[in-house]
Amino acid sequence: MWVLVSLALPAILGGLLSWSWWGVLTGFFWGGLVRMGLCHHVTWSINSICHMVGRRQFRSRDRSRNFWPLAVLSMGESWHNLHHADPTCARHGVLPGQIDISARVIWFFERFGWASEVRWPTTRRLARLRTES
Repeated sequence: MWVLVSLALPAILGGLLSWSWWGVLTGFFWGGLVRMGLCHHVTWSINSICHMVGRRQFRSRDRSRNFWPLAVLSMGESWHNLHHADPTCARHGVLPGQIDISARVIWFFERFGWASEVRWPTTRRLARLRTES
């Protein structure tokens, strides 16, 4: 049901905003199919590329890596190495220049009272997990 809604809603909005069938079609294509395809490809890329290519700045039991080109598209989830080194940490992009949009969303949720007991990284915990590179 949710897949159908997520495909139909952009089509309906496109039609209502443009009052045309072309708006329905482009809304369905760009807001539905392309959005869903991009989301799935980024997710799959994180779980494949980020285990082969990139830098390992934190110790983990596997070969997870950070791959910066996916950072914005994945909302910061491509800082995959820290996710594996400290899986309960709410923020993955902890080093300078590492954009982590999902951590900012979690921060807002916490401020509004919609999330609680959030585990944020501490300097001591990060230092313990850090590698030399």
